[in-house]
Amino acid sequence: MNIVYHLYKISHLTLLMGLLLILLVSGIGLAIQWYFIPHIPSVERLKTVQMQVPLQIYTKDNVFITEYGEQHRIPVPVEQIPPLLIKAVLAVEDNRFYEHAGVDIKGLFRALVNLLKTGKKRQGGSTITMQVARNFFLSHKKTFTRKFNEILLALKIDETLSKDEILELYLNKIYFGHRAYGVGAAAQIYYGKNILDLNLAQWAMLAGLPKGPSVNNPLTNPTRALERRNYVLKRMLVSKYITINQYELAIKAPLTAKLHKLTSKIDAFYVAEMVRSFLLKKFGKNAIYNGYKVFTTLDSQHQERANLALRAALFRYDKRHGFKGALKHLSIPQVENVEKWADDILQDYPKHGDLVPSLVLKVKHKNIIAYNRIVGRFQIAWKNIAWARPYIPDNKWGRSPKSAKEVVKRGDIIMAHPIIKAWKKNKMEWRLSQIPEVQGAFVALNTKNGAVLGLAGGFNFRHSQFNRVTQALRQPGSSFKPFIFSAALTKGFSDKSRILDEKISFKSGGEIWQPRNSSHKYYGWTTLRTALTYSFNVSAVRLLNQIGIGNTINHLTKFGFDRKRIPNTLSLALGSGEVNPLQLAAGYAVFANGGFRVKPYFIERIEDLNGQVLFSANPLTICRHCPNEVLTSEKALLSDILVPHSVCTQTPRYAPQIISTHNAYMITSMLKDVIRIGTARSSKLHREDIAGKTGTTNDQRDAWFVGYSPDIVTSVWVGFDKPRSLGRKEYGGRVALPMWADFMSWALRGKPVKPFPMPNNYEEESQEDMTDSKITITDKNQENALQKSTVIPEQLF
Repeated sequence: MNIVYHLYKISHLTLLMGLLLILLVSGIGLAIQWYFIPHIPSVERLKTVQMQVPLQIYTKDNVFITEYGEQHRIPVPVEQIPPLLIKAVLAVEDNRFYEHAGVDIKGLFRALVNLLKTGKKRQGGSTITMQVARNFFLSHKKTFTRKFNEILLALKIDETLSKDEILELYLNKIYFGHRAYGVGAAAQIYYGKNILDLNLAQWAMLAGLPKGPSVNNPLTNPTRALERRNYVLKRMLVSKYITINQYELAIKAPLTAKLHKLTSKIDAFYVAEMVRSFLLKKFGKNAIYNGYKVFTTLDSQHQERANLALRAALFRYDKRHGFKGALKHLSIPQVENVEKWADDILQDYPKHGDLVPSLVLKVKHKNIIAYNRIVGRFQIAWKNIAWARPYIPDNKWGRSPKSAKEVVKRGDIIMAHPIIKAWKKNKMEWRLSQIPEVQGAFVALNTKNGAVLGLAGGFNFRHSQFNRVTQALRQPGSSFKPFIFSAALTKGFSDKSRILDEKISFKSGGEIWQPRNSSHKYYGWTTLRTALTYSFNVSAVRLLNQIGIGNTINHLTKFGFDRKRIPNTLSLALGSGEVNPLQLAAGYAVFANGGFRVKPYFIERIEDLNGQVLFSANPLTICRHCPNEVLTSEKALLSDILVPHSVCTQTPRYAPQIISTHNAYMITSMLKDVIRIGTARSSKLHREDIAGKTGTTNDQRDAWFVGYSPDIVTSVWVGFDKPRSLGRKEYGGRVALPMWADFMSWALRGKPVKPFPMPNNYEEESQEDMTDSKITITDKNQENALQKSTVIPEQLF
């Protein structure tokens, strides 16, 4: 009986445990079915997943500018990934990848045993498929819930995608360190090569990185990286992925990894930021991560010359006003390796454009011995120090130094400027310099279609991101007068029309305004040509008064100037409105191209990851023989220039003609005299195909020059961001004109003289007969003063 009873108890207990096990399994099943599965994201989107690929920006001639995006990635199709690299990854990450269904039970069991032994949750048992699930759908927080979801997702992924599709996702998603995501970017970052061009040792090195991108990194921890690479090679040998000969050859290979960052080849960061802002506005935030390649309208050589011209102009101004002193003074310790100490110190001081932070090691009577991280020790000769008289504000200058010891001392941190002497077989000299406080802007456009050829929005983008070409609204001074004179031509005036340059007063709101010429003299009856050539203020005000402010404002808006920024006062004749350099350049382009209003643009085309053109520029172009209804329509000015590529190839667009060819040609003819004999004659560009106008505002707060040839119009500005005087005698012809001349002398070098668009049946008079012979400029101070234009504050009206 006892035996029967015990057997009964045992069978009863077994049955109970079986029922409990069934209930437990059923409960887990129901939990999976009702809780976990409904919360699992759909894996279908992995079939069309868009990897984050940075936005890259280039010049029109394919010179790299910069890229935007945190993840550097070069997607590579799985069929283009070397088989040995795939095997290297499988050897250390998931050797049973092709055998399991997304989850490796053996691996999970090992992880469970480890948990029972240590009582700690550790990463383990994860297959490549599970890593794909984690990287695309889950967080990296180590919890049982996340692990369970990871398993379910891996099973679903393996059921939905092929093994090759899973591998492609993994190998393009995983992080390899140094902002490199995916094997394509890793090959570029560490070896500067395409993934197909690496060898077995290098593939093994890359395969060892995902486990620990920092710990196993060949750049920061070469010893540990070598151990990890050799471990990968050993695993490949054990797995019979490679032969013993391949293993022995690869194991002996030295580390060859170096950092190969994709670096900017040209300084065009102001334009790059314009591109980024435009894409975000047009396409949304994902535009930065879709792998677009944007080709701007910039020509790399024009852009380089624009940067050089702007910086040279700012350096010239800055040198005239004296040296503001060292950035900082340090006491140099008595150390065996002073260069190493200097390296550590100087890494905290960034470059600014071409300026390199340097430490003064020794000061002699007529030279300086200094050190920087670019060339090591170098010398600054006296000729490149002698300019540095002390800076004193408010138009004062210190005494010129007699010795380098009056300028700097040992331990000073200074800015040094490299100068390449091409005629001395590229020998480099160094000049004592400083970061200019004064700022500038430069923009050059194609006069035929408005394409931006070169643009510099300031001295250095990293120092100041404010783009003065597009964002700075400043008074244009006398550079605005050509538009007033153009309005006069539409009212029947000609360049020979005479205007009385005599004292005049205007009363408004109880205030008396008496415009004056900058020379403080009056010239009596003079022609419009002479008045514009020598920038007579009184003549311009009288002319505006005669043709009417309202009519003139209507005329100005045709050029694209904002009516809200144009004052309804006679001071408008002297440039008291507000414009930016890009608006002025576009306005002058009308004179250069014969009367057509083109629309500035800076993006030539946008390509996708595969090089397919998505969008192309369809700019307004000039058609001199189109019907009047085409030339007089301004609807095209309101539409986007960047359009889908298919539309661009089918629909040409034409710029409206806003002034007659005769009007444009007469203004150009007068502005040629400005350069030939007027306020811009110091440019020393002796060509018949250039024209332009200086501009200076009240108290020399802004200095301008806008000039052009038949093909290029360039607008330049110099001033302080917080407006204040540039100083005595700092007129547009002295401060801004040299920037324009530097650029245009290069742009036109070796090119034949090209005529401006001329109206039909027009016979040009000789230049000697076109200016007023009664006007002579003999006094030097008067000559300088003629470059200045007085702008009356708007509140007087």
